[in-house]
Amino acid sequence: MWLHVEVVKVHMRPLLVGTFMSTVSCAERGLRSHLLLRGEQPEIPTGYNLISTMYGSVSYIARSLYAQREDMLTKHAYLVAGKGGCVIRFSDILETSLAARESEEVLPALDGCRNVLRGANAEISSRKVVIVNEGAGDAFGLLGVIRLVYFLSQNNLFGKERPLKIVVDAGTGTTAVGLALGAICLGLPWEVNAVMLADTIEGYKRQEKCLIFDFKRLCGLEHLDDALNGVDGGIVHWVERTHPRKFGNVLKGEVEMCQQIAQQTGILVDPVYTLAAWEHAALLCQQEAEGDAEVVMLHTGGTLGMFGLAQRYTSYFSSMQRGYSHSE
Repeated sequence: MWLHVEVVKVHMRPLLVGTFMSTVSCAERGLRSHLLLRGEQPEIPTGYNLISTMYGSVSYIARSLYAQREDMLTKHAYLVAGKGGCVIRFSDILETSLAARESEEVLPALDGCRNVLRGANAEISSRKVVIVNEGAGDAFGLLGVIRLVYFLSQNNLFGKERPLKIVVDAGTGTTAVGLALGAICLGLPWEVNAVMLADTIEGYKRQEKCLIFDFKRLCGLEHLDDALNGVDGGIVHWVERTHPRKFGNVLKGEVEMCQQIAQQTGILVDPVYTLAAWEHAALLCQQEAEGDAEVVMLHTGGTLGMFGLAQRYTSYFSSMQRGYSHSE
């Protein structure tokens, strides 16, 4: 029996659609979710903060404590589990399943997952807490992105022959690596450009290597080695943001820029994430004006995070409204 399972997930503010959808998915399956958000609690929750509070339990973590993610997650998970509870990570369940699969023991694999979830001495009525990493920063998260690449490569969309330069903003970098792996697996002439937001290029390259290593081990795709042999320096083009800054900060004029893009194109971007991808895609379009490759920006969502930004950067949004009124 898989009863009384709770999920602890960490994410940085502004809250993104991935965390929100995780909360909804947990509620649909009878799982209670606990979200740990970096920063200060808003006076009035709005956007994803408000909706996620309706579905799960939200805790705001001081930035100094949030910097130690592993320790913070573990402590909070045991606090939720209580005395006699069981705390595991999502990857533990899959690792147990993988070990049994490699020995071709299907039924033991299922039993192993249940045993890991229950804990060695946990009773059926005790709490079981599963930790889900921030930003789906695991190799298992790559599968969904590869599935997206397969969908986009259909003939009625981008097809398999057209050269593309894909641009995406990079938090953990998992989406970018998944896109590049999908293109390699399907033999697509696609180049993935990831705009770095939260780490150095050395950190992203390390993450890329770790994700590829774990993906090959977990999914048994040995033929990837042949495809990757011809790739020098990695499968993702990691690029600096047009205007680098400490992650989460918004520069003056960027809110107005998002407003201008929305009014001219009908596409809503936010200044923390998707604006970075938009700016780099625009730069590539200028460079590729006479080239063969087309530039495609992948919108990663999260636009309801603008509600939280409006509370944090009140002066930016106030000036935007005044400027709009004067232009009418």
